[in-house]
Amino acid sequence: MAVRIVTDSSCDLDAADCERLDIAVVPLSIRFGSDEYEDRSELSVEGFYGLMADRDELPETAAPSPGKFEAAFRAQHEAGGGDVVCINLSSELSATMAAAEQAARIIGDDFGVYVVDSKSITAGLGTQVLLAAEKAAAGASAEEVVALVEDLRTRTRVLGSLDTLENLKKGGRIGGAQAMLGSLLSIKPMIDISTGVVEEAGKHRTRKKSLQAMVDKIGDLSTVEHLAIMHGMAPDIDVMTDLVAGVEHRTGHIGAVIGSHGGPRVIGACWLEAR
Repeated sequence: MAVRIVTDSSCDLDAADCERLDIAVVPLSIRFGSDEYEDRSELSVEGFYGLMADRDELPETAAPSPGKFEAAFRAQHEAGGGDVVCINLSSELSATMAAAEQAARIIGDDFGVYVVDSKSITAGLGTQVLLAAEKAAAGASAEEVVALVEDLRTRTRVLGSLDTLENLKKGGRIGGAQAMLGSLLSIKPMIDISTGVVEEAGKHRTRKKSLQAMVDKIGDLSTVEHLAIMHGMAPDIDVMTDLVAGVEHRTGHIGAVIGSHGGPRVIGACWLEAR
């Protein structure tokens, strides 16, 4: 009996990786005014950023229902025959984990469901999910998978360079970056979400300086693990990838869930600190 993994659509994982490792992704919802879309299945990354450019209202996100998690848990259990581990985006930023926990209570004693707070977002969450799924595929128990995630989350780091704070401010997720407001003309802010909440990480006069500062904060690139460079359809993403050229990394798009709050053209770096 194999342990199966469930996560939510803020993980920003490629569909191919999810299929390869039997990862079930429960979608959040994205709202533009009265129009609501299911992330990934009804709204692609390109479609989301296109809507954000065309619509006057800023997008909002909504956590999945407990019923969607319950359905995913049961499907994964039936497919693998064993327990299910669900890894979600930071509970400080969304009610998604609470919905997963409610679904686990509904499952009761039917089979084991372990719900874990990644304390991360986008590729920070995604990396934890990938490594957990690989461990599960190798025959690890649910308890061993949970222990791995609990270790990984202490080493997961996420930085973001924003082109605007408008989305973050109106979405109510600004947290410790509140002090950055009111002084943002010609400023490119950087945020740190490594603890699961949004904190200020710096303010820079140009985008290039902000990206360079993000690389500087990563530190010795030769020692970090599983570096991922993510972006919200940023036209200058090559500037960031050039800064980490020669270092193994993956690139991907920041999807609608995190993009709703990070805003257009956001660029992020996610990695694991070495032990």
